[in-house]
Amino acid sequence: MATKDKINKIFKVIADPTRREIFHILMIATTALSITQISEQFEISRQGVTKHIKLLEEAGLVRTIEQGRERFCEANPTPLNEIKNWLAVYDKFWDTKLRKLDDYLNRKF
Repeated sequence: MATKDKINKIFKVIADPTRREIFHILMIATTALSITQISEQFEISRQGVTKHIKLLEEAGLVRTIEQGRERFCEANPTPLNEIKNWLAVYDKFWDTKLRKLDDYLNRKF
């Protein structure tokens, strides 16, 4: 998948507040969580949470491990590096603009 497509997919997935919250919960967890454990933290059905997790998986932000009849999820923040790299261009742009503004404001007239 091309970088542009990966970035679009990640932005689309994290645009939803429920998916962002699921990802956040998994990021701060010290271990993989079962879908039941994740579902207990939301006022939507387990099936609804499962659909959100599926989209997070497709974007590579979540890994699901099957152990017997239970499925456990863990966060995979690595794909967010694509976003970080994309944003770096804008960071550089604004750093340059702000440095020029600072230089201008500090000139002695």
